[in-house]
Parts: sequence; structure tokens; C-alpha cells
Amino acid sequence: MTDPLHSPHHRAAIPLAPSLDPSLADAHMPTRLPVVDRRVVRLCAIAIVLGLGVGCIARALTVLIGLVTNLVFYGRLDTAFTSPAGHHLGAWVILVPAAGGIVVGAMARWGARAIRGHGIPEAMEQVLTNESRIPARMTWLKPLSSAIAIGTGGPFGAEGPIIATGGAVGSLLGQYMPVSADERKTLLAAGAAAGMAAVFSAPVSAVLLSIELLLFERRARSLLPVALAAAAGTGMRFVLEGAGPVFPMPTLSPVAPTALVVYAALGLLMGVAGVVVTRLTYGIEDAFEKLPIHWMWWPALGGLAVGAVGYVAPRTLGVGYDNITAVISGQLSLAAMAWLAVSKLASWSIALGSGTSGGTLAPLFTIGGAIGGVAGMWLAQAAWLHVDPRMAALIGMAALFAGASRALMTSAVFVFETTLQPHALLPLLAACTTAYLVSGLMMRHTIMTEKIARRGVHVPTDFVADRPL
Repeated sequence: MTDPLHSPHHRAAIPLAPSLDPSLADAHMPTRLPVVDRRVVRLCAIAIVLGLGVGCIARALTVLIGLVTNLVFYGRLDTAFTSPAGHHLGAWVILVPAAGGIVVGAMARWGARAIRGHGIPEAMEQVLTNESRIPARMTWLKPLSSAIAIGTGGPFGAEGPIIATGGAVGSLLGQYMPVSADERKTLLAAGAAAGMAAVFSAPVSAVLLSIELLLFERRARSLLPVALAAAAGTGMRFVLEGAGPVFPMPTLSPVAPTALVVYAALGLLMGVAGVVVTRLTYGIEDAFEKLPIHWMWWPALGGLAVGAVGYVAPRTLGVGYDNITAVISGQLSLAAMAWLAVSKLASWSIALGSGTSGGTLAPLFTIGGAIGGVAGMWLAQAAWLHVDPRMAALIGMAALFAGASRALMTSAVFVFETTLQPHALLPLLAACTTAYLVSGLMMRHTIMTEKIARRGVHVPTDFVADRPL
């Protein structure tokens, strides 16, 4: 009688480990491509050049925003990146963002409608539906329209436009070179990562953002070029603008166990806030859709609202990176932070809902940081909790973005990279995770995916390893 453990059928069903019998193992294992081949090496070389180029484009965009801001608000020819908050225009400031909205609306109507919005959903849509093909005109229309919108007081960040622009440049390269659709997607993600890294000096979170929102995978064949592009973009930033944290702040102390629990609970609150912010923004967009006028004029109407809010709250005008630094450094009072959170949310949500051009990261970080700072100052009154309002502000920044976008790892790592506060990593991870949990329970789509989901585009949410052949 044949021993079943040594039958031919049994041996075929269970491949032997290579260490026991390489010849038998090879006979039963499927043939696979190497992890890295010449095409990957070639793509990595292209990605490095792309990253350096996008780093220069990012610098050019900030220069252009500075030029428009100085010219419009201060009447001087200067490219310094400055805040519009110190203007002396009086009530005339209400008309400035509206004028910028008219220009952006005209560019969208007669140039490319895709310049409307903050850029990341549009890039995601091209990846999912159009084999990562972005029109060439987006490489200059998006940064130019964003510079006009932000330079005239729009409450946006420069990161969204440069992510979209970097992605467009990468896509354009992929359309003119003999590459596959997957490789073109990799180049698009590499350009986007290089743009984010060049603006914020945050290469790791830029790679994570590409994985979570653009690549929809984590393979060496796509990860390596994207990582090298992000490194090159950051290196170019160091050359052009210097090293150091984008949002400097005093050094934070290690977190006490009781405080860690509080920060995780704060993440729950910020998750709810992320849902509220997302629904508010798209609710305003739906309201604009019902207006009996052409969509070209919506950014001008949104600009009037931005100007009106900016008249009573000048800090809401423009990029507002200085606001983030002030919030996380503890330079603002409780009342000032509360007013900043409310006024920035009103200004940004109306402007974004109107369909103008600008980024979401900086506004969400400003709003979240201010909410977290207010909560931290209130909780710090109970000394036994050991809550630091500055740490709470960092938690608010990251957790609001995690709740709104569900880019979990991007949110936690980004705040660490832009502040270089190592003791913040643990509470950031805890708070971003709880924010994600709440957001996932309350909201099906995110601030990044709602727009394209309404157009019938399916967005992957879970990435799993391929099954063995």
C-alpha cells in the first residue's frame, strides 16, 4: 500500500522549499519577473530628473504667488512670499479676491475646466479612468490660475496646485515616451510627490500620499521611482530655499500616558470635524450648482465672500503658513484661535465650493490646528492630564486631515516632517487612527473622492497582495 505522504499527487500539491530541493521547488513555482529590471532603473533615472524639474517649478510657483500678492495688496514689484494680512486697502479688499475669481473663471471656461478645485481629485480621476493622461495645457494653466487665486487673497495652500502640476508634468513625460500605462501612472505619482516634497520639505509623507491617493498600490516597480522623485524634489528645495522645518516651533516634551489617552480622544473629535468639513464643502458646491448663472462666475461670487471675511479677519487671506506656525507655537490666544478656525473655515469652504483653484492641505491644517489648540488650552486647565496646547494643535492639524481625506499615514508623518518634533509621532499616530475610525463610520467617501465618486468613478479603498498563481 502506498504511503499517502510520499504519493506523487501529494508531492505535487505541496511544493518543497528551495532549501530542501531547489530543482523540485522550481518545477512547481510560477515564473515571475524580477523585482527590479532595466525598465525600472530607467524609470528611476527619469523620476530623478522629473523631481529636480518639479522642485524648480514649485519654487517658481511660490515666487509667482509672492509677485501677485505684493502687486495686488501692496502695489510693489516683489517676489517675497508674504501674507496679505498687513494690507492697507480698507474695504476695497473685498473686491480683490472677486477680481481674481473672474480671471480664474475665464481661464477655466476657455482654457481647461479641470483647473477648478484643489487638484488631487482631478489627478485621481485621470489615473482611474484615462490611463493617467493629463492634457499638456494643465502644466501651465493650473499653476498660473492658482497663483492668481491665491495671490489675490484666496484662502488656499500652494501644495495642491503644485501636486497637480507635478502630476501633469509626469503624465506629459509618460505620453511622449515609450512607457506603459502603469509606468505613466508611476511618473504622474512621482511628479506629484516631488511637488509636495518641494513645497513642504516632506519627502516621506509625499511618497505616502502618492501611495494612498494616486498609485493605489505598493510595489517596488512604482515605489522606487516615486521615492527618488520625492528625494530629488526635497533636495532642490534645500538648494533653492534652505533646509529646516517648514513650521518651526519650540521643542516638545515626551507625552505622559494620561495625555496620550486625551490626544487619542481628541482624534475622535477631529474625525467628526473632518466629516463636517467635507459635507459642508460639498453642500456649498451643491448650492452653487443651483445658481441660475454660468459656472464661470461662481469663483467671483466666492471671491466676494472671501473678501468680506478677509475684511473682518485679515489672517484668513492668502496661504496662511504663518498662521500654522503661530498656532502650533502657542503665539495666539484662545479667542484668536477660535476666531481663526471659524473664519478660515467659512472663507475656504465657500471659495472651494465655488470652483476656484487652490489647495486643501494648508487650510485644513490651519483649521484643525486652531481647533486642536483651543481644545488643548481648555484641557490644560486640568493639570493632572499633562496636556500641552501646542501638542494638541499638532494633533488637530493631522487628525482633521486624516478624518477628511483618510490618508492615515500621510497625515501623521507629514506633521512630524514639517515640524521635526519626534515626541509627537506617537500621539499623532493614535489621533490620526481614531479620526480615521470615526470618519470611516460616518462617511463613505472623503473630501478627495466625493467629487469623482459622484461622476461614477470607483475609487479603491483597500490594497491587498496579489494571490499566488
